[in-house]
Amino acid sequence: MRPARPPTMEMQPPPTAMQGRRSPRPLEESIESWLPISSSRNAKWWYSAFHNVTAMVGAGVLSLPYAMSQLGWEVGVTVLVLLWAITLYTLWQMVEMHECVPGKRFDRYHELGQHAFGERLGLWIVVPQQLVVEVGVNIVYMVTGGTSLKKFHDTVCGDSCTDIKLTYFIMIFASCHFVLSQLPSFHSISGVSLAAAVMSLCYSTIAWVASAHKGRSPDVHYGLRATTAPGKVFGFFGALGDVAFAYAGHNVVLEIQATIPSTPERPSKKPMWKGAIVAYAIVAACYFPASLVGYWAFGNQVNDNVLVSLSKPKWLIALANMMVVVHVIGSYQCRVRDLAAGTSPLYVTSNGLRAGLICSAMT
Repeated sequence: MRPARPPTMEMQPPPTAMQGRRSPRPLEESIESWLPISSSRNAKWWYSAFHNVTAMVGAGVLSLPYAMSQLGWEVGVTVLVLLWAITLYTLWQMVEMHECVPGKRFDRYHELGQHAFGERLGLWIVVPQQLVVEVGVNIVYMVTGGTSLKKFHDTVCGDSCTDIKLTYFIMIFASCHFVLSQLPSFHSISGVSLAAAVMSLCYSTIAWVASAHKGRSPDVHYGLRATTAPGKVFGFFGALGDVAFAYAGHNVVLEIQATIPSTPERPSKKPMWKGAIVAYAIVAACYFPASLVGYWAFGNQVNDNVLVSLSKPKWLIALANMMVVVHVIGSYQCRVRDLAAGTSPLYVTSNGLRAGLICSAMT
């Protein structure tokens, strides 16, 4: 018998770097399922509506009559309408870009920036600006919430209660967020966001209905608030800033759309855009009556917060201030989760922190 030939050993090529490296796909999927924005993708179009209302309509609506006093009737109305239309168009652009690459969803702004400018440059362009905007707005919300709590306390108690520093009311407001930030996902704060959207519609309605009920002041004037040329220039740009801040809400558009399911037959942009249209109708119902009626009632002597100009009835002003508090709580939660979702992927693989802990630290 012929002896069996020994099995030949075939030479295998050495593993390449890509073969030897662990595929990042399972890690990316686990991070996506862990982050507060993309962990739940079963939202409906009406979630888009009230999330957008919560993100956009804020206490800034109460300063719109003051902005009108810096601009006058013609320029003021033009600026309000133009910014409403321009921001609606830019929101539509963001909705379309969410799935501009087939099979890919840009759930966060830095991902869209990386697609446009490159992996490294995109981060440096987007993340610093996002941090400045989100942290700055959240600081404003923190102070606004504490200020409204103090106004509620002072209106209800009058001179019979001990005066409490604003700092303590801000701490009370912050303590609410330490609890709410433990909710695991953006979708889990839908009830808070819905309550905030309802409150925004309510207190803006109170502002213009109470102004209309008070009527036009006997000594009202509709000339520009400033009398000097430098004052008019600075007042004009300050009013533009007030109106622009009132329409600020696009920095959470991608994150809101990330919570909506998407299929090739029914992409997420359809229910998202439907909700955005409803949201902008509510924005118009809040902004235009409050700014125009408030300016009509008080003229160029209106306060930077129209509720301050309305001193009576006390119970209604106290209720409106508490509504502002509830709304700012929801707005703060929307933005702090957007901030957590935008920055967490950059260090989550090394730190392994829980989403609630990250949100609490940011709060």
